[in-house]
Amino acid sequence: MNAINPLASNTPAQAAQRRIARVVQAISTIEGGGFPVRRPFPIQGFSHFDPFLLIDHLGPVQWPAGGPIGAPDHPHRGFETVTYVLAGENEHRDSFGNADVLRPGDVQWMTAGGGVIHSEMPTERFHREGGNQEGFQIWVNLPAVDKMMTPRYQTLRASDIPQATTADGRVHVRVIAGESLGKAARIDTRVPIQMLHFTIQPGGELLQSVPAEQSGLLYVFKGKATLGSDQREVGEGQAALLGSGDSVKIGVSADESGPAEILLLSGKPLNEPVARYGPFVMNTREEIEQAFRDYQSGRFGLIPPRT
Repeated sequence: MNAINPLASNTPAQAAQRRIARVVQAISTIEGGGFPVRRPFPIQGFSHFDPFLLIDHLGPVQWPAGGPIGAPDHPHRGFETVTYVLAGENEHRDSFGNADVLRPGDVQWMTAGGGVIHSEMPTERFHREGGNQEGFQIWVNLPAVDKMMTPRYQTLRASDIPQATTADGRVHVRVIAGESLGKAARIDTRVPIQMLHFTIQPGGELLQSVPAEQSGLLYVFKGKATLGSDQREVGEGQAALLGSGDSVKIGVSADESGPAEILLLSGKPLNEPVARYGPFVMNTREEIEQAFRDYQSGRFGLIPPRT
């Protein structure tokens, strides 16, 4: 399986509005302890979109009382996991002693680096009562120089994420990473990245900057949108990979019955070898084998017991 890099031939002279290079249909699968996700990649024939390794869209799923499940203790090495909660409650615990509860609108940016074990489970209250759950987990690759860095954990509360709305009120954005509508994010990333959540009402549109040196995609997770200079119609559960340029047009037809929810991801490609197996992403097979040995020998530590 190969990565896709539609910017391979991009030069400053070519900078312009981006067209849609390809539309990918997300597959439905099961992850963690058995929760449903939609996944644009990795899928057969499309392993990653440099520097992004995975997008999992959890739900939306309506859990009965006692039904919510999550992802029990598991390791990571060599990349970052970004968890964005739209509905429900998750409890994070890891082998560096971090413990936190993520509620709707919260973002957790965990840099696994040289190795961490963590769990992502529903809170006791959410498990007991049930309810709607939806969110994202996104994997961002680390450059070779950072793959063995000390793990770190950043949390953005919903109230701390910059937000903006266009003058006509039809486009709203939450700026998780990068910039949009005059607002800049408050997260520290290891490679230049944008992560923007747009809610666009019928008849709304904007021209969003996407730096020419960054790969970019738009994932539509609700409704239907018209994207790119070629005005491509993209529906729910589809990811639109962007061609070269320095901006992208995003809109929703005035004829649509409701808004669209869109996640924009862009990042500077690392252009480095990718070796991955399960929860480990390194540059060589030997490094993957070493990761398994280190994990099995206990070098990733253990999640401390509850006190």
